[in-house]
Amino acid sequence: MTDKLGDQLGGLTQLGQRVAWPASPDQAVLERVAAPAEGKQYLVRFTCPEFTTLCPLTGQPDFAHIVIDYVPRDWIVESKSLKLFLGSFRNHGTFHEGCTMQIAERLIATLDPVWFRIGAYWFPRGGMPIDVFWQSGVPPEGVWIPAQDVPGYRGRG
Repeated sequence: MTDKLGDQLGGLTQLGQRVAWPASPDQAVLERVAAPAEGKQYLVRFTCPEFTTLCPLTGQPDFAHIVIDYVPRDWIVESKSLKLFLGSFRNHGTFHEGCTMQIAERLIATLDPVWFRIGAYWFPRGGMPIDVFWQSGVPPEGVWIPAQDVPGYRGRG
């Protein structure tokens, strides 16, 4: 490991360690490292096809396919901390819209990206899927922003 990389990773508390799942999203620690391509704009995408949380009223599980896109400014999210953060919703009760925005707001507060987008493709509850989309503004010019390509729910059709 180079000295620069060693210095950059020195403050991480979860990578390379055995870490217990956070009991809630508020207890989860999102960690970041310096963006590796200073002065260049590029897209980072994380896809979580097996996201789970709980209905805040019934306690029944809810499932989603979540796609997170962002253009870094100075920071990128450390992926293990993101996995732990997303996993912390597993026993957390929240509505689809609130959950989606909680993820977005926390990542934006941690990373201060140039641009951010989240697509949360929720599987049906009560026979009706709920999809939640949000982005921070107009995508930066010149950055390739591919479609999220998550098909809409089609049932048995």
